[in-house]
Amino acid sequence: MHVRRSLAAALAVGSLLLAGCAGSDLSEGSDSPGADDSSAAADNGPVSISGQSFPEAALVAAMYDELLTNAGYDTDVKLVDTRDAYMATFPDSIDVVPEYVGGIVNFLNSRENGAKAQPFTAGDGAELATQGADLLDGAKITLLDQSAATDTNAFFVTKDYSESEGVTKLSDLKGKSVVLAAAPDCEGRLDCEGGLSDKYGIDITKVLPLGYASDQTYQSVIKGEAQLGETSTTDGTLESQGLVVLEDDMQIQPAQNLVPAVSSAFLEQHPDVADVLNGLMAALTTEDLTELNGEVAVDRKTPEEVAHSYLESAGLL
Repeated sequence: MHVRRSLAAALAVGSLLLAGCAGSDLSEGSDSPGADDSSAAADNGPVSISGQSFPEAALVAAMYDELLTNAGYDTDVKLVDTRDAYMATFPDSIDVVPEYVGGIVNFLNSRENGAKAQPFTAGDGAELATQGADLLDGAKITLLDQSAATDTNAFFVTKDYSESEGVTKLSDLKGKSVVLAAAPDCEGRLDCEGGLSDKYGIDITKVLPLGYASDQTYQSVIKGEAQLGETSTTDGTLESQGLVVLEDDMQIQPAQNLVPAVSSAFLEQHPDVADVLNGLMAALTTEDLTELNGEVAVDRKTPEEVAHSYLESAGLL
């Protein structure tokens, strides 16, 4: 479990207040009132958090980590490269995942109905969750409250390429041959290479699995190894690198509101987790997310530093 300054301060205040009350009946084995409070606060047991390792997901996972630690859970965070990697063991050995509503619903849809299954494309997160309710129930996964903060896949080119080729939206690439730098699981996905090829008619000659919104992906496009790169709509680094997002004018991206995905069995045993994480979802906005992403990617702060500062400023600690 991580030691948080806010938790330590709260325990210290609690110790002073209780020490001033004569005749307090302390539980056996506690050396001080503060120790009793600490024990009570830390008896919620372990919680396993997983998710993807790209900067935004790591940032939100750090927020979950601190909030659940402060709520008395012993957190274990393990981030991986792709959704496929953690979904293989979620919810069996994973309790909580920072998710995107369209991402998880369409993953379950593809897993259940095949890679070519018609994806859910609703632009409203609540509608998407309703469409995927049976899939979520079958997977024994519960989605908590959705955030107003949204982040969809986006595809970028250099400003020079945009101007020289007259490209401002994805449909402008129809019939053009391009190399795509993207996440390792992009090929064939209908919200990635599959949709770019089938829906937009772009000739993707090669997919370079360099990562989602990664430095390798940026550099590949900047250096001309790839013409098109994958990132997110809340990427706060593009302008400073001379990169621009192309409009998804045929709307192949479903709504991607941030949402905590929780093992239904774990939530039944620990219903308080909903209150802890729903507060964060109520506070986060898309503007917040873009700014926080910039602090990690441009200012080179750690996800943990940025998460802690935001949680304090939002009054969640």
